[in-house]
Amino acid sequence: MIGGSIGLALKERKLAGEVIGVGRRAASLATAAQRGAVDRTTTNLISGVAEADFVIITTPVDMIPDTVLAVAKAAPQATITDAGSTKGQICREVRELAAKTPEITGLGNRFIGSHPLAGDHRTGPEYARADLFNSRTVVVTPEDDTPPGLIERVREFWTSLAASVELLSPEEHDRALAATSHLPHLVAAALASATPEEWLRLAATGWCDTTRIAAGDPGLWTQIFSQNRAAVLDSLKRFEHQLELFAQSIEIGDAAALSQNLQEAKRIRDALGD
Repeated sequence: MIGGSIGLALKERKLAGEVIGVGRRAASLATAAQRGAVDRTTTNLISGVAEADFVIITTPVDMIPDTVLAVAKAAPQATITDAGSTKGQICREVRELAAKTPEITGLGNRFIGSHPLAGDHRTGPEYARADLFNSRTVVVTPEDDTPPGLIERVREFWTSLAASVELLSPEEHDRALAATSHLPHLVAAALASATPEEWLRLAATGWCDTTRIAAGDPGLWTQIFSQNRAAVLDSLKRFEHQLELFAQSIEIGDAAALSQNLQEAKRIRDALGD
């Protein structure tokens, strides 16, 4: 969906001479082509990126480092970024792989991580939207030695799709997203799992809104939790502490403490806006 949405946005804004969709499944590529997200498609990565100026990798996170190296070999002039939900492990592995591949030079001048904070629990190009990135934030994750020109080029790419860009280190990104994205998915999954199925007929807006993201791809989220293990566990400990405060106030009937905790939660949520 992310890749298809990038293609649709590029095509709608006439920002690319040609958009090539590279993928593993012919059926998904056919859908992307039918939706008008790409000009042509291929399952051959090497031929697909050979003449590319700019490559965006939207594979599952555990495939990104190897794909970066493969793209770097096949498209020696291309700027490369990704759309993965984790960054620390990806960036470390890219550096390690590049160090073991001496024929690839200057990869640090061509690859920088990205994470568009946009999407859906649904997957596939059939759900792609040209306006997916409108007024959304994309985190770009330069490292200490990332050239300013590369940062600016990738920033310009995302802003051309109507997104705003925030710069964070890979480690800062992972700590922040553990709290704002990864923990919410874990909580939604836990709530869905804790609900007896015989009561689902009584589930209304609150339950449905809270658990919507639990419908996401389990394989993808297993990878995300595994790659961002330490930051997710830190966020989970803070959440468990808050749950314990709520449990204590309910257990002892401390309405004042319960109300105070609820008020603080409302203040933080209201600060975000709609």
